[in-house]
Amino acid sequence: MNFQRGRHREEPEINLIPMIDVLLVILIFLMVTTTYSKFAGLEINLPTADAQARQDRPNEIDVVVTASGGILVNKAPVGGGVEALAVVLRRAAEGAQEPVVIINADAKAAHQNVIDVMQAARDAGLSHVSFATQQTQR
Repeated sequence: MNFQRGRHREEPEINLIPMIDVLLVILIFLMVTTTYSKFAGLEINLPTADAQARQDRPNEIDVVVTASGGILVNKAPVGGGVEALAVVLRRAAEGAQEPVVIINADAKAAHQNVIDVMQAARDAGLSHVSFATQQTQR
């Protein structure tokens, strides 16, 4: 039996306006409470090896460490150990005001040889030690 004759059956409809209102309120809440911050970082300016033409300076002592382990001080070969190298460096520094030891080591030289030069410079009382760099072709 159908007691509802003549009545139209209404289709159910979803009212979207309250849902849109709720979504807008949530969106506004998120926009207000979100903090926009930059990433904390440390900006570093790295030095470059752009060197100008070398100038002869009287207070520089050039030390070359070859790939075979030989050591040259101001283009003169030095034999012996760290003590002999310290004596040669002390002699080369005589009369110079604040001498600078510049170590120019071959890429295939043993690290120990470079450490020995640094040790000899310290033993000779030379505190200013620098390393020569070579600019690579890019």
